[in-house]
Amino acid sequence: MARCCWLACWAVRHGLGFAPALSVTAWLVAAVYAVESQVYPQLQTRWTLSALGAATVLLALAFPGAALHGAASVWLPLHWALGIASYGLFGTAVVHAWFMTKAEERIRMAIDPHSGLPLLTLERLTFRFVAAGFLLLSATLLVGVAFGEHLYGHGVAWKWDHKTVFSLLAWLTFAVLLVGRARFGWRGRRAVRVLYVGAGLLLLAYVGSRFVLEIVLGRAT
Repeated sequence: MARCCWLACWAVRHGLGFAPALSVTAWLVAAVYAVESQVYPQLQTRWTLSALGAATVLLALAFPGAALHGAASVWLPLHWALGIASYGLFGTAVVHAWFMTKAEERIRMAIDPHSGLPLLTLERLTFRFVAAGFLLLSATLLVGVAFGEHLYGHGVAWKWDHKTVFSLLAWLTFAVLLVGRARFGWRGRRAVRVLYVGAGLLLLAYVGSRFVLEIVLGRAT
């Protein structure tokens, strides 16, 4: 947890480039898992998440991003904090969806059903994280709308760019998933596929656009 806080502060100071954003997201997922594994010891992905977190830390050291401009809006850290927290929650939902897929495979192959968490428990946890991530993503977009001029400059209330478009597409995808779950009982592979699509769009929204700016185009800001 202390490492997560240190990474978050470092990421904000360096303008939250694509690599620090990935690093903080990975360690948020690991922090959630560390707490959750105390309640559900059947979860067995500790080493995988630790390796992923270590890899993203090395990536952030190699590509730290640009320093935050001194004149940046005071609302920018809140906007980033909400966004990266939603990344963490959706990342956790993706990990649980992977567990859910593995649980379904165990059932179909008649493997010991007691070797992991029950399928219904995994499904319930997955959608709880999706709902929480959706709320934070909605708050992130609302902050962007409400304080657009503070974030993007005078006279710019809403900035249409790749990040905004992919964020809205991700929001719509998660909204469809939650409505499909509530109204039509979506579950299993259909729900997991929609979750993966939404998570992919969200990853492209900030991390993808920053990667293109920083690495492909060579523009740190």
